[in-house]
Parts: sequence; C-alpha cells; structure tokens
Amino acid sequence: MSKDSRIIEELYDVIASRRGGDPETSYTSKLFHRGTNQIAKKLGEEATEVVVASLGQSPADVVSESADLLYHLMVLWADQGIRPDAVWAELERRFGVSGIDEKKLRKRAKNSETPR
Repeated sequence: MSKDSRIIEELYDVIASRRGGDPETSYTSKLFHRGTNQIAKKLGEEATEVVVASLGQSPADVVSESADLLYHLMVLWADQGIRPDAVWAELERRFGVSGIDEKKLRKRAKNSETPR
C-alpha cells in the first residue's frame, strides 16, 4: 500500500487520538468537544464549499476544499466510532453493482426494517 492509500488511515488515527484532548490547543479536540451536531454542521459547510469551488474556482481550490471535507468526514467517523476500513468494506461490497440496483436494494432493505 502506498503512502497515498494509507494517509486516510494515518490521519484518522491522529484525529481519533485527539478525542478528549484540550480544545484550547487542538482544533480537532475543539470539534469533538462541541459535539456531534456541530461536527455534522461543519461537515455540511465543508461539503458546500466543495460544491462552490467546483462551480467557479480552480481545480486547486476543489482539491483544497476536498481535503477539508475529508478531514471533517473523518472527525465525524471518529465521533461515531466508525473506522475507515468499515467504509472501505462497504465500498467493496458495492463495487461492481449498478448504482441504480444498489439504491433499490438499500431502499428495499430499509422498508423491510420499518415497523408496520
């Protein structure tokens, strides 16, 4: 595995290690301290910034905003106790399945879980 493919896991480990840290000295600790609602809100802001960059800024701006988005997504994963390998496993499960078919399967599964 190249450094490029490990960077998410390495960054995730650093992010997770900041949970419970001093919010005065670590931005990541400050995010955890603020709680899930604020982490999710920040993730939404970052996603919007990627969209805005893609509609009128340079590819370098999209790259920069994408890095911010991935970082905040990993903060949310750590907040929820989700490791990157769980996401990779889900992507692997979906690999080779039509997006249309996969969405139908998810909808069907969700409907079968709903109490009647």
